[in-house]
Amino acid sequence: MEGNSVKARLIESLKTKQAVIGIVGLGYVGLPLLLRYCEVGYKVVGFDIDREKVDKLLAGKSYIEHIPDNAVARAIEHGFDATTDFSRASEVDALILCVPTPLNKYREPDLSFVMNTVEALAPHMRKGQIVSLESTTYPGTTDEELRPRIERFGHAIGEDIFLVFSPEREDPGNANFTTNTIPKVCGGCTPDCLEAGMALYGQVIDQVVPVSSTRAAELTKLLENIHRAVNIGLVNEMKIVADKMGIDIHEVIRAAATKPFGFVAYYPGPGLGGHCIPIDPFYLTWKAREYGVHTRFIELAGEINSSMPDYVVSKITSALNAVRKSIAGSRILVLGIAYKKNVDDMRESPSVALMERLRDLGAEIAYSDPHIPAFPKMRDHSFDLKSVSLTAEALASYDCVLLATDHDRFDYEMISKHSQLIVDSRGRYLEPSSHIVKA
Repeated sequence: MEGNSVKARLIESLKTKQAVIGIVGLGYVGLPLLLRYCEVGYKVVGFDIDREKVDKLLAGKSYIEHIPDNAVARAIEHGFDATTDFSRASEVDALILCVPTPLNKYREPDLSFVMNTVEALAPHMRKGQIVSLESTTYPGTTDEELRPRIERFGHAIGEDIFLVFSPEREDPGNANFTTNTIPKVCGGCTPDCLEAGMALYGQVIDQVVPVSSTRAAELTKLLENIHRAVNIGLVNEMKIVADKMGIDIHEVIRAAATKPFGFVAYYPGPGLGGHCIPIDPFYLTWKAREYGVHTRFIELAGEINSSMPDYVVSKITSALNAVRKSIAGSRILVLGIAYKKNVDDMRESPSVALMERLRDLGAEIAYSDPHIPAFPKMRDHSFDLKSVSLTAEALASYDCVLLATDHDRFDYEMISKHSQLIVDSRGRYLEPSSHIVKA
């Protein structure tokens, strides 16, 4: 009976907004979520290991382009606080984990951020809290990894601490959807955990979708992104076939998209970017091996998508060769280094892979991106570069301009007019031109 009273008190505090919400990991997922909780009237504490992020937030500053400073300032007015001190986990009633889940160098799941975070928080957890993992991961992570680490400190999951998995669905820069309008899937370790999870998100998300278990919620997220990865792999392969046949794949996709049923338009590119689509399939294929399943379809799509940067480089090689130049010694300007258009998010950006390949082949690399003024510090990549201003003179000075990310803020007519050679990996240029090569 005590477990029920603990749950009842927690749910009541969540529904009346008396609960204090802790958001752990203040990046592209955590920051919008904490602002939403502040917006509806909760007191929020943000946790991050990055002192610089914490200091910026406490100064009322945002470090994500599409989130304005005044949104952070308003949160502070509503009592928001940020800290690097994980012992303060005891002060909050909910802990929502929004930390990275990358791949290691062997393309295997790297749960070190999740595990280290839980290890740091668990000694400070107390009865009456709810813990939610939002980081994309393989089915079984919440049950097999988080649960025992929390129970090690004497807590009974589903009785005095409630554990759920609720995958993030942020789409940075998408003006059509906000944190509260995107339906939220939630699965609990027990029915009481799920009930608490529904209360946690029900006040800030318009529609919360319950599923039967944390494993079902974990697999839901993977299916969403594998669906995209497989379909993008298909059109990337179709792009190569169409190119050999002298057909513009973008024209074909636009025509097919006029069918009002049975077709969804996916577009090819220079490779997959963002935290989800290039990574999530590997989480499932890795876990599937435990069950003796070889995910051939998913892995084939992954092979095709992973080969796209090399395909683009081959098109650059051919294009330069046609004008009696080699990649070695050529000056190449990369347009757009974010992973998708109109954002400043560089996670897993295929542009970076292209820059490294071209640099290794002897090219002199520069880039221009209106959203990223200087190449940022990244875990696995390093360029000491600043964004080039696009002028007629600057464009004319490069042997090749590679359109890698098609930001709307680029002046495409000016770029076409003054560039010697353009390799378009995004299908932005619709009309054929002797100096534009589709890739």
